[in-house]
Amino acid sequence: MSHLFEPLALRSVTLPNRIAVSPMCQYSSVDGFANDWHLVHLGSRAAGGAGLVMTEATAVTPQGRISARDLGIWSDAHVEFLERIVLFVAQRGSVAGIQLAHAGRKASTPPPWENRSVTLTEADGGWPIVAPSAVPFDEGCIVPSALSEAEIDTVVAAFVQAARRSLQAGFRVVEIHAAHGYLLHQFLSPLSNRRTDRYGGSFENRTRLVRDVVSAVRTVWPENLPLLVRISATDWVDGGWDPEQSVELARQLLALGVDLIDCSSGGSDPHARIPLGPGYQTRFAEQIRRETGVKTGAVGLITAPAQADHIVRSGQADLVLLARELLRDPYWPLRAARELGQLTPWPAQYVRAAPANTPAYLLGQ
Repeated sequence: MSHLFEPLALRSVTLPNRIAVSPMCQYSSVDGFANDWHLVHLGSRAAGGAGLVMTEATAVTPQGRISARDLGIWSDAHVEFLERIVLFVAQRGSVAGIQLAHAGRKASTPPPWENRSVTLTEADGGWPIVAPSAVPFDEGCIVPSALSEAEIDTVVAAFVQAARRSLQAGFRVVEIHAAHGYLLHQFLSPLSNRRTDRYGGSFENRTRLVRDVVSAVRTVWPENLPLLVRISATDWVDGGWDPEQSVELARQLLALGVDLIDCSSGGSDPHARIPLGPGYQTRFAEQIRRETGVKTGAVGLITAPAQADHIVRSGQADLVLLARELLRDPYWPLRAARELGQLTPWPAQYVRAAPANTPAYLLGQ
């Protein structure tokens, strides 16, 4: 049996395989509401055979949106359509997960197809942005307001309420977004965190908010359901966040009830020199898994079925998350199963697309 298609147990939830849809912003919401685009986008990946289908970064507050078109879960009204998506994903045999996020100083930006890497002013349809410190992300970006400790408490509370609504919508996996230069990562990294209070300076202080969010979310997220955290394992900048700090953070998060660390990288510095290449971030997943014992997910330029299977087979990670490859081909898992000699059922509606030698019982006949 292909290792990529082995089930993965996370508490009471069992993923049918080790393939996950990585969170990918769609910039298609109005006022944070999911709609038919999200249903089709996520539903087609479930029909395509992914074991875990993750929403895009879903804002826990309006201020925390990357753009005005981001998905949100800051209101009870957001739950109804998300529930519809979760139901469809489950009907296809996949598990629905949601990524909870706050963009911090990288909020209030235009959709990427407008090709403007700037912070929008209120006059341009933007909104005031916040961060650990009054340090802009890049030239042309607005200087954010440094959060007070009281405001930090409201951020923690927003994650908690978002997790409660996620449960109401039926999601069975929650992931806290602490990567890619967004708010929680901004607190972790010395590049963006210049605070001198209990949230800045030392490793213990810079990681405090992430630990506080995880602990608080665990009070409302059921004990039998898995909690994931996405981190940027390195800033790719000297003096920034690095793999050694990631290992120690993962060790602490494991003790707080985190079940899997989703290992990405970068995002804190727009000028970082990142050595892009096939599986370029997989070594971080392997290191964190080996040194802490926590389950990990690998993401980043994973495109070939044999490559993905090797990552799991060799113990580099427990889960493989695909992003652009699943945009190009929503049915990549079905193609991967065929290439790896794995018998995986096709949706009955798609039997005409199945290979000629597919056994009848896999075609719903």
